[in-house]
Amino acid sequence: MVIPFLNILFDKQAPILQKPTFSLSTEWVTSSFNYYLSSIIVQEGKLPALLFVCIIVIIVFFLKNLFRYGALHFMAGIRSGVVRDIRANVFHKLLHLPISYFTKERKGDITARLTTDIQQIEWSIMSFLEVTFREPITIIIYLGSMLLISPQLTLFVLLVLPITGFIIGKIGKTLKKKSLQAQSKLGFIMTIIEESITGLRAIQGFNAEAQQFNRFNHINQEHYQLLKSMQRRNDLSSPLSEFLSICIVAIVLYFGGRLVLSDTSSLQAETFIAFMVIFSQILSPAKSFSNAFYHIQKGIASVERVATILDAPNPIKDTPNAQTINTFQHQIQFKDVHFSYTPDIPTLSNVNLTITKGNIIALVGASGAGKSTLADLLPRFYDVTQGQILLDGQDIRQYKLHDLRQLMGIVTQQALLFNDTIFNNIAFGLEEVTEEEVIKAAKIANAHEFISQQEHGYHTNIGDGGCKLSGGERQRLTIARAILQNPPILILDEATSSLDAASENLVQEALLQLMKNRTSIVIAHRLSTIQSAHEIIVLDKGKIVERGTHQSLVKQQGGVYKKLVELQAL
Repeated sequence: MVIPFLNILFDKQAPILQKPTFSLSTEWVTSSFNYYLSSIIVQEGKLPALLFVCIIVIIVFFLKNLFRYGALHFMAGIRSGVVRDIRANVFHKLLHLPISYFTKERKGDITARLTTDIQQIEWSIMSFLEVTFREPITIIIYLGSMLLISPQLTLFVLLVLPITGFIIGKIGKTLKKKSLQAQSKLGFIMTIIEESITGLRAIQGFNAEAQQFNRFNHINQEHYQLLKSMQRRNDLSSPLSEFLSICIVAIVLYFGGRLVLSDTSSLQAETFIAFMVIFSQILSPAKSFSNAFYHIQKGIASVERVATILDAPNPIKDTPNAQTINTFQHQIQFKDVHFSYTPDIPTLSNVNLTITKGNIIALVGASGAGKSTLADLLPRFYDVTQGQILLDGQDIRQYKLHDLRQLMGIVTQQALLFNDTIFNNIAFGLEEVTEEEVIKAAKIANAHEFISQQEHGYHTNIGDGGCKLSGGERQRLTIARAILQNPPILILDEATSSLDAASENLVQEALLQLMKNRTSIVIAHRLSTIQSAHEIIVLDKGKIVERGTHQSLVKQQGGVYKKLVELQAL
């Protein structure tokens, strides 16, 4: 539109009074436009012709922005959908990773990867979509127009433009490294925040507020320095690309001006001005390439952090052709079981143990003897390093993991509850559970009375980790959950060790109801709770050193179990 506008303005428009013959060529498009423009000039005059050109410019830019909004409208679904899917995939992977993975990783850092890192990936995706789909089309159209106007000048532009890309690329490389470091520091910050909220009672109780703040402030300052460095590099992209663009414009102006002033060149002044107008339009999408490059570099750093979760190996999984199992018939056998969390430091050594269906087996020993580890091997929270665990004569690794864990109910020392209603916490992991079934389980667990006194009964929210309930009440809810699940195998990991005497009596009574007619593995520090066990297994430094009933073990002079009983009696 610039060329005919200038031609009319400077009276250089050669009128075309004969309608051109149709053909698929740029000449036909140009000639047809000039024909209609000439008709307006002849019939109406130059001012209506100028108005006609201006109206077409307005229409063209209206359509341009209309389609731009349309593009953004449809990209919003892609952008949000990709982020949703990445977050869902990461969370799904986290739920299936082995327990050992979380002993090596910081919880705050994992949270940061699910939030801020994925947010950074979202911005990176938007930049990638724009530079992949929208900007190239725009640039190709403008370059095509420039080639039609002056191939010689366009070639010169293409030789000069890569210099800008090279300089911007050099700066962008450092941004990825800085972004990776910053996201890692942010994960550390979130870990400290999470630990501080969880351990606020200890922090205030030991007057450690200043110490914890100094620890937080040190990491926060390091994160600030990294963010500042990143932001300065990021802020440099726009003025740098604009300055380089102006340098290129000046060079092109000088080179093109020489062509216009040259007697041998066919490039006219109005055509050169039109070329420069189009060239100025190409600078904006080219500039967006540099901005997108910075976002993509930061996004790549976040992708690498998220990928460490998605690509984390998971050794605890179903083997090919894993068997289904829905009942427990005979016995559990630990055959020559060895296990270690770290190489060369054994946690369990040469454990041989047979647990007959319906029996109660107690595991006792000093802290660190390997009791909880031995119990954790049965539901395959960890796999044995050496040896086998057999369930009804079959290695548990040959069963489907879901089916194996379905046979087991677990009650731990720390009541594992969720920020949900009492009903949903008891019915956790089960579908289509009626309120009558939940109430029945709660009554057996001695929990119905205190639940009924809650504001909304079974539909009362219990807060984070059940913080609105006492320790005994929380523990009785986990027992009710195990009762409702009705598993044939029960694992009790020091379920009463943290309770007061009154709460312990209620919980102990509920546990006895729970253990009726079940195969139970009981871990207990309080030896009074396991005297009725069919067999007591005494562990010391990962090895079975004594085994037998309570009566037989207390008769062994100098025995480990006898010493434990005497210490507790004292």
